[in-house]
Amino acid sequence: MAAFIDKVLVCRECGREFTFSSGEQAFYQEKGFTNEPAKCPECRKQGKQRRGMRGSAKGEPARRSMYKVVCADCGEETEVPFKPQTGRPVYCRDCFANHRH
Repeated sequence: MAAFIDKVLVCRECGREFTFSSGEQAFYQEKGFTNEPAKCPECRKQGKQRRGMRGSAKGEPARRSMYKVVCADCGEETEVPFKPQTGRPVYCRDCFANHRH
């Protein structure tokens, strides 16, 4: 395993310098990430908070649209978090789990 040295990077969002520590570099390598972080930890945190608040008027997480469908295997009515496409089977949670094996 390669020895890493702390690097100072510049945040593309706010322009401030931040340290990409040797420990973080080892973690990135272990996970197979090939790019260094482009944003400082503060800007990454703010971005995650903004994404979590989309569509929310009172600071609550946005609700996901659910679509009623009939399972292609068992025929039970269920809801899915995506708009089904015509001609593609949609399964309930249990039948979907059976198809994954």
